[in-house]
Amino acid sequence: MSNTQNEITVIAIGGGGFTHETDPDLEDFILAQSPVKHPNIGFIGAASHDSPSRIDLFYRRFLGSAQSPSHLLQSASIQTAKDWVSQQDIIYVGGGDTQHLLNYCRKNQLDHVLAIAANSGTILAGVSAGAVCWYEFALSDAAGNGLKPLPGLGLLPGSCCPHYSSEPERQIAFQRQISNGALPNGIAIDDGVAVLMRSGQLPRFYTAREGLGAYAVEKRASDSISTRISLIE
Repeated sequence: MSNTQNEITVIAIGGGGFTHETDPDLEDFILAQSPVKHPNIGFIGAASHDSPSRIDLFYRRFLGSAQSPSHLLQSASIQTAKDWVSQQDIIYVGGGDTQHLLNYCRKNQLDHVLAIAANSGTILAGVSAGAVCWYEFALSDAAGNGLKPLPGLGLLPGSCCPHYSSEPERQIAFQRQISNGALPNGIAIDDGVAVLMRSGQLPRFYTAREGLGAYAVEKRASDSISTRISLIE
């Protein structure tokens, strides 16, 4: 299911939310972006290898506040996955192993299926790995050899970095790799913060934690600069 607007809406969360049992306002913000009063919301937990505890947290958070919450297992057939995606108003992708998530999406054609859904009005959302996956590039330590550029699904231009406020080494690496050209200009997101991106609009952020935000990080000569993007009041 989807709305009738022909625009892509993506909500990227830097960290926190229901999978960490924090910041319930983040999920309220996601639900509020749908034109459907009680939207169908689906969870993809591939990044956590379909962790039963995270799936349970998803249902505990959305039962009663969304219409028929459901989840997609990695074992589902390609056709089952396509049918499932078509029934959702919002798709929430959990955090975990970014490389595994991307491999799963590509192997099962979900990269194309999710792009079609987004262009038909389905809201795509996610936290951490589930936030950065939508961009052309992510900063990830998925390979286990330090924070490196990782090609994403490419629904959104540029790069993305989660956990900007809680992992100083990630903040430094993101700025450095943009300044040296290893990553394109991008968005950095603090924990407890959701960035709302809609086609044709500048990104804006909502925060569940006072003082935290999201930033446009851009290459300038041989350095990079970070500029706080606009807050959604």
